[in-house]
Amino acid sequence: MTDELTIGIDIGTSALKAVVASPDGKVVARRRIANKLGFPAADRMEHDSRQAWRLAPRRVLADIEKLGIEQARAICVAGLVPSLTAVDAKGIPISPGLLYGDTRGTLPPEVAAMPVGRAPELLRQLAASSPGAKGYWPLQAVANASLGGPGSIDVTTAIAMSPLFDGSRWDVKICAEAGCLPESLPEVAGLGEPVGKVGPSILASGIVDTLAEQIVSGATEVGDVLVICGTTLVIWVVADQWHEVPGLWTVPHTSAGKTLIGGASNAGGLFLDWATKFTGSAQGDVSPASIPVWAPYPRGERTPFHDSARRASLIGLELSHDRRHLRRAAVEAAGFVVRQHIDLSGVEAKRVVATGGGTARPEWLQALADCTGLPVDVSAVPECGALGAAFVARMAAGLEPSLDGAAAWARVGYRLEPSEAWVEPASRRYDMFRRLVADQGVGPGRPA
Repeated sequence: MTDELTIGIDIGTSALKAVVASPDGKVVARRRIANKLGFPAADRMEHDSRQAWRLAPRRVLADIEKLGIEQARAICVAGLVPSLTAVDAKGIPISPGLLYGDTRGTLPPEVAAMPVGRAPELLRQLAASSPGAKGYWPLQAVANASLGGPGSIDVTTAIAMSPLFDGSRWDVKICAEAGCLPESLPEVAGLGEPVGKVGPSILASGIVDTLAEQIVSGATEVGDVLVICGTTLVIWVVADQWHEVPGLWTVPHTSAGKTLIGGASNAGGLFLDWATKFTGSAQGDVSPASIPVWAPYPRGERTPFHDSARRASLIGLELSHDRRHLRRAAVEAAGFVVRQHIDLSGVEAKRVVATGGGTARPEWLQALADCTGLPVDVSAVPECGALGAAFVARMAAGLEPSLDGAAAWARVGYRLEPSEAWVEPASRRYDMFRRLVADQGVGPGRPA
């Protein structure tokens, strides 16, 4: 039914993705707008928040309307976390949009190891640089306000800003230490709660991008490994019980009685795009027996090391190596990071479920299979974050009672099996990788 179409918008690190979804989760239209990622200094990472968070959501809706889709029941914005910008009284950004990769300032070890514990430091930076701002908002609030709703966010986005958010309200003490009042931060609504209107469409409160990906990925069975192949590489191993692993994060699964163990790594598209500057688009067969090994950390590493000072290195180079070998080594490094997270989780993995824009890179996906020794089921919809947001929009419209039905939207496009010729040599290189990254320094997640 055309009057039950919903729109999901996912504002990621490198692009905004939007999909229009039918009631059964089929994508009937999609749009993408690239985001410019800024690195004004080695310890800074930011968006042009006016363009990426305010204007791009409006532009993508205008593009969708041009397709003749004007009767969407509801809209929901998903986005990366943490993010923060200073805004004026109209909710218009007046500062750059600071992102999770901004590593200025120091954090206590217990905060640094939290899933997204940088929010208080981002707030401190903004309060100091924009003291006259009316508010300090994450991207979901900016996008919601730009679409005509209030500058509010959902509870999952707020929780992702912990310890700034204590589970029920903004922490008065942490706000004071950062130099602002709790009133400077946005109102918090429930997940799937309607907060306003965009023309005839209901506007949902929002959702964290990785949660939006997870609910429609199909990674629901114990031993499934969800790998979000984005600018950030996100790995979640599905477990049947809650247990915490040093250096990794444990969060509830949306399926009752299950948990997710894993984290986020800089060894995703951020690293691969950087490595491609050296390798180019080198193509051609190489021997599985002779590939160098990367430590894929040109901007430090998140889980399991939580060490922004780590840097990339490359070992095992031979005179016979050329750009083809370096390119294979780069995608293997991403595969080794996934295997590292699986090993540390202590869960017997059965398959990888791959989502995200990186699923358009076949060599990356094959390396995931070869380096983990697991089959890789590739999502039929790479924009799972936007698709998950479209499902949450249905909740806001009263078309779904909960997240339970989201798993029915999961679709596998195809399966990749590990290559017999590559698995054993890659396993030997994984042992080299573990020694290499351990030699860079002791991190909280380093195995004994």
